[in-house]
Amino acid sequence: MEQQQQQQQKILETCEQSLSLFKPISLQTLASIRSLLINNPNTFDSTLSSILQTLTRSLQLTAPDSLTGHHHHTLKLLIDLSLHHNHHRPHFSRLVFDLLSSDSDSLLSSECARLSADCLVALVSISEHDPELVFKLDDRLFASLCFAPCVSVRSWLLRNAERLGVGTRLQFTVLLGFTKDPYPYVRRVALDGLSGMCKSGVFEDVDVTKGCYYRAVELLSDAEDCVRCAAVRVVSEWGRMLVASSQEKNRTYCSDSVFIQLCSTVRDMSMEVRVEAFDAIGKIGLVSEDILLQTLSKKVLGVIKERISHSKCTEECFEISASATAGAFLHGIEDEFYEVRKSACSSLCTFTVFSEKFAGEALNLLVDMVNDDSVAVRLQVLETMLRMANCECLKVQEMHMHMFLGTLVDICDHVRSATRKILKLVKLPNLKLFKLCIDSLLENLQMYPQDEADVFSVLFYIGQSHGKFAVRIIEEVSQEIEPDCDSKLGFDSARVAAFLVLAISIPLSCEHNTHSISPRIFSDAVTLLGRISCALSEFMNQDSLLAYLSQCSRLSSFSSTEFKGEEQSLPKVKNDNPDHINTRISSAVKIPVQETCDGAAETQSWIQFKLRELATSERRCDLEVDDEIIKSLNLVLVKVQNIWSLVQSGYTKEVLKILRFCKEEVLLFNSESLGSDGAFAFMLQYLQVVKLLAKVWEHLVPRKKFSHIETGELELLLGKLDRRLREIRCRFIGMSKEEELHVLELTILTYLFRLSKGELCCYLTTMKKLASTISQVECLYKERSIEPSKFVIEVRKSLLEIGTSSSCGTSFKPFPFHQLLDSFSMKKLTLFGNLRLINAEMDIPDNSSENPLPFVSGLPVGIPMDITLHNISTENRLWLRISMSKESNQFLFLDPDLFRDCSEVMKFTYTVPFYITPKVVTFSLRISIGMECLFEDGHLTNGHGGPKYALAYLCREKEVHLSMASRV
Repeated sequence: MEQQQQQQQKILETCEQSLSLFKPISLQTLASIRSLLINNPNTFDSTLSSILQTLTRSLQLTAPDSLTGHHHHTLKLLIDLSLHHNHHRPHFSRLVFDLLSSDSDSLLSSECARLSADCLVALVSISEHDPELVFKLDDRLFASLCFAPCVSVRSWLLRNAERLGVGTRLQFTVLLGFTKDPYPYVRRVALDGLSGMCKSGVFEDVDVTKGCYYRAVELLSDAEDCVRCAAVRVVSEWGRMLVASSQEKNRTYCSDSVFIQLCSTVRDMSMEVRVEAFDAIGKIGLVSEDILLQTLSKKVLGVIKERISHSKCTEECFEISASATAGAFLHGIEDEFYEVRKSACSSLCTFTVFSEKFAGEALNLLVDMVNDDSVAVRLQVLETMLRMANCECLKVQEMHMHMFLGTLVDICDHVRSATRKILKLVKLPNLKLFKLCIDSLLENLQMYPQDEADVFSVLFYIGQSHGKFAVRIIEEVSQEIEPDCDSKLGFDSARVAAFLVLAISIPLSCEHNTHSISPRIFSDAVTLLGRISCALSEFMNQDSLLAYLSQCSRLSSFSSTEFKGEEQSLPKVKNDNPDHINTRISSAVKIPVQETCDGAAETQSWIQFKLRELATSERRCDLEVDDEIIKSLNLVLVKVQNIWSLVQSGYTKEVLKILRFCKEEVLLFNSESLGSDGAFAFMLQYLQVVKLLAKVWEHLVPRKKFSHIETGELELLLGKLDRRLREIRCRFIGMSKEEELHVLELTILTYLFRLSKGELCCYLTTMKKLASTISQVECLYKERSIEPSKFVIEVRKSLLEIGTSSSCGTSFKPFPFHQLLDSFSMKKLTLFGNLRLINAEMDIPDNSSENPLPFVSGLPVGIPMDITLHNISTENRLWLRISMSKESNQFLFLDPDLFRDCSEVMKFTYTVPFYITPKVVTFSLRISIGMECLFEDGHLTNGHGGPKYALAYLCREKEVHLSMASRV
């Protein structure tokens, strides 16, 4: 200890001697100070303070010209000492900061720009590690230092202007001015700074947006590659801001202009610029279809030839021919560098959602790229195709399949895996392509045995989604999977095992026909239980698979008609997403006991026990239901059925009173009881539907003279009724066939109410929906092998009559409305307790009218939200609706990757961008989460970029309060 003190004292004396002679402290002495003080935690505070003051004096007393080799090391030592002792001696960091700050005038005003810059580095570094220390550089001094002759200093100042606390206006002015600096590195840093300002939204004047955009467009022709790369980023960022701030009527035109400007750079000589250009193109959301199609053709289309793009929303005009987009994506995917091809493929995916024609032509290009030399490009192509499949934009044709399926034998296992993921989502149009797909999977299995589990998983899934084709395949290969002359099966053959997996998937399909499937197949599959269950672990566990195979093998002959008994509840795949199959299979807890001989009934009882055991395993929270609550809810439903005669008789007030009592009775139940929350929510929705039906019935079928409702109120009631029924059909999972039929018949009744108004404007749309719903109802009746209700038969008969009249030249014929209503009767509805509610919750942390979020008028603002999703899968298409008024809505699509883990309760944080902030001091937004109802006919609900189908909202609107940020 004494020796260390002596060394420290000696170092101090050496430093003092150097300073007394106006000489810089030697580098050797600085190294000794670093070694002693940083490596020795026991240094006295007095010694540290003395050395600190000595180092600070050395910066002040030494002439700038002689400090070229020493001042940087001295300041770096001060920073290291400060940060090293910050944890156990925080006062030391503040002492360093205070000493440098007190001498900052002399240090920063030094004629040596490097000394000033190094001093700023020290002050900023220390202040960032201590929240109590605040450093802000004077604006005039910042401007003065920016014009220093040292390029590195100027670049550092521009890059760190925000860290230095420079005012927004000065920062923007300096950055924009230095985009004309003679040094390319400075121009690049200035452009990067402008891009950062745009992302953080720290400006408010639309003219600022125009100026930055124009300047960046000029620099797209800069001689230096790095400058052009930065200019592309600025054109993208500020161009999108320019689009967002433009008027609604000019928004598409402005967006096209930005898109065309970026497309003009995809042929740049620099590979980095081309990559940056395609990355930027992928961020442009709204583009006209004719321009998109032009990017896929090098030949200029007729509609493009005369088109000149210039922004009507700006004063200055940068004219550029729309033909600049000709073959933009073609050039990208044919580029010699794989980085460019990968970027072009990624950005191409963005626009497939907006144009079906563009998606079809883009697919032709993508299929040609699956054999690219680069693995990274092949993976990106398959990722693009997977996203197209998730968005229902992937329309695979025969000409695509041969090249696409060739990737199943790719040498890269990641490529093969990506292809198999796509196959799970593809809907094959005919048996020929289905056979080709099966053969390719078998070839994959033969060449790469290690892929067996994943191949079996794909076979099991596509067998369910293509039941009819799978039956045909099994019939053709039945000889292969039958025992040979020695009664032995080729279980050592992966091919035989693959066909068995395909066969056992057929009963779970909603497509398979009545062709018999030998129960022997299921018995044979039991002998491969371990091998198959390993492959199907994402769908079911081994106990579930064993019970399922045992049940199927006990049936005398298996067909769709025998497997759809009154009590049957085996799951069926109706969706194109594998994430829900586990839920459906786990719900198979009740299978009919067939009367067979030789103890079959005992075996069936054992199967039921195994299925009940499965139901109490890892998915217990979904399947167990409080029986007492369900029984009580069903008693309430009996009351609802009994009051329908009062509705028909016109006693609406009495009906509403009874429904109010029923609702109060339902609210007495605990919705948090295990398994009953879905049934509880369903009951509340159902009571609301019956209430609305009663009100509409009173108006359209009046029984009393004083019954009268204004036309506007009737339209409001019908709108609420449509919305409630849509939410029931869309938001509840696990509905039984009886429940689904009941809701669909109420939907048909609602459509009849609309048709009874005789309004030509909605006649064709309603007729189309009615015909579609009738077809769904008939399919459900056919699956249950029972006759349709009288009401459904009469409506179907009326549809046929009207269709015949239309074919004879009649364009409009009213329904026999009263006759059809007389045939309607409210059926008994019974809940079975398997209902689960798709729900969402939102929260904006620390936001209220007293604590609003800051924003800058005319610029986007990010709204941080905590989102919780219940029972959501990746097949669900979720949208955020952001409303500022009834006429102003912004829709934002939620990427399925946010909730791809498929857990029943998913929580994540998401920053919601709102682009068009008004020129007001304060305002509020209303945000809600909606899910597209894919069972309805597609139609755009909000113009460009909005949802294709009607939305069912999953939560109440959340109000967000915002207030204009104070200017710097």
